[in-house]
Amino acid sequence: MPGPSTPAAPMHSVPLYTAEQVRAAEAPLLAAGEPLMDIAAAALARIAAESLAEFDAADGSPRRPRVLVLAGSGNNGGDALFAAARLAGRAEVELLPASSRRHEAGFAAALAAGAREIDLAELCARIRADGYDLVLDGVLGIGTAADPALRGEAREAVLELLPSVRAGRSRVLAVDLPSGLHPDTGEADDAVLPAATTVTFGAVKRGLARGRGPELSEGIVLVDIGLGEGLAGAAPSGRAQVSRIL
Repeated sequence: MPGPSTPAAPMHSVPLYTAEQVRAAEAPLLAAGEPLMDIAAAALARIAAESLAEFDAADGSPRRPRVLVLAGSGNNGGDALFAAARLAGRAEVELLPASSRRHEAGFAAALAAGAREIDLAELCARIRADGYDLVLDGVLGIGTAADPALRGEAREAVLELLPSVRAGRSRVLAVDLPSGLHPDTGEADDAVLPAATTVTFGAVKRGLARGRGPELSEGIVLVDIGLGEGLAGAAPSGRAQVSRIL
C-alpha cells in the first residue's frame, strides 16, 4: 500500500500594495538610515542557499553549483549583489551588469568575495556549455512602474536564458519581483524570466497577483523589512497567498 502523502505546506494570506505605497512606507526608514538592503540581501542569500543545497552530491561531497546574477543599477541590483557576496563561498558566482550603470558598492562586495564579472558573450558561451543552476534576477524593481520592459543587453540576456529556464535546466529566483513585470498591473511582454521563487520585500506588490504575475512569480516568499507602521494607513488592493514569511 502506498504510504501517507506529505501534507502541503500551509499558505499565508497577506495584503497587496501598490509600488507607490511601498515606496512611501520605505522612505522614512531609508531617511533614518535603516539597513534595508542588508536585511533584504541576507534573506535573499538564505533562500538562494536553500535552493542550492539540493545540488550537493549524493555522496556528501559538495558540488560547486553555478549561479548567475543579473544585476541592475538600483536597489534590486544591490540586493542581488550583496546576496551574491554571501553565496560566493559555496558557489561559482558570475555577475552580468544589466546596463552601463551599476551598483558600485554591491559589485565591489561581490567581486571581493570571489564572484566574477562576465559580459554577454561569456553568458552565451556558458549557456551553450553547462549553463547555470540558479539565476538571481535583480535587474528591475518597483522603481520602473512607468515602463518595466527590459531593453538592451538585459533583454538579450533574458532571451538567451529563457530556453534553459523553460526546460527546467536553470531555476530563477526573482529579487522582489520578476524583472519586466509591472508591479501594479502584472502586465509583461515575452522578455521576462519566470521565477520558481520570488523573494519580495516589505509587502507583496499588487502586480504579483494580477495579469501575468501568478504565471511569472511562483513560490512567493515575503520578507519583513519593517514596513508595518508605514503601511498601516495604506488601503490594500486585495490579498494574495504566499508560501512563506521571513
